[in-house]
Amino acid sequence: MKYSAFENFVSKSRLERYLVSCGYSQEKAMMLYGANLRVSKAFYPVLNLFEIFLRNGIDDKLGIYFSDSEWIINQKVGFMNDASLGPKFWLKTQVHKAQTDLRAKGMKGKILAEQSFGFWTCLFEPKHYKLLEGYVIHCFPNKPSAVNRNYLALTLKEIREFRNRIYHDEAICFNEMNIDFKHAKHIQNGLYDLLKWMNPDLSDFVNQFDNIEKEIEDALRI
Repeated sequence: MKYSAFENFVSKSRLERYLVSCGYSQEKAMMLYGANLRVSKAFYPVLNLFEIFLRNGIDDKLGIYFSDSEWIINQKVGFMNDASLGPKFWLKTQVHKAQTDLRAKGMKGKILAEQSFGFWTCLFEPKHYKLLEGYVIHCFPNKPSAVNRNYLALTLKEIREFRNRIYHDEAICFNEMNIDFKHAKHIQNGLYDLLKWMNPDLSDFVNQFDNIEKEIEDALRI
């Protein structure tokens, strides 16, 4: 495809950073755009599996904490309804929305799976963490003693923001106008740290589907 046609479909503004970082070589800019997509694609299985493991790990721990396997539904009138979370009561609203959507589709269950990644990561934010008496930290039984709620919350926030960039087809290959995958590598390392702290076997399992290193190496050859 000619660059002019590619630019027309992708947009000039979106391609500008690629063009500048490649010394205004249109051919290299197109190659880098493709490389960015391939690195992003390589992150998909790692991010997807991490989200599943985190969600189910939290569900397991909170099921124990509340002595209730249906806590996500029943806590709409419990901690999710605490006055400190008002006036929007975001968690409760998300659960209610999932229930409404599933009923409209004639489906049952799946309330857990319907929740966004942000739903789970926000449980490590101070206001929710306090209401849960810090119990969600038990999702990471193998974490170093120096790792606290704040560290976990910041790491999860970075992962969530990076995930959103990928899911919205944003560039992950730059530092300012330079081709740089250091932040992507930082996120990858953070993901594996958290996986190991949940269970070392999870890290080994995810690694089978991880092609990130190779795609970054190929991208840096452009």
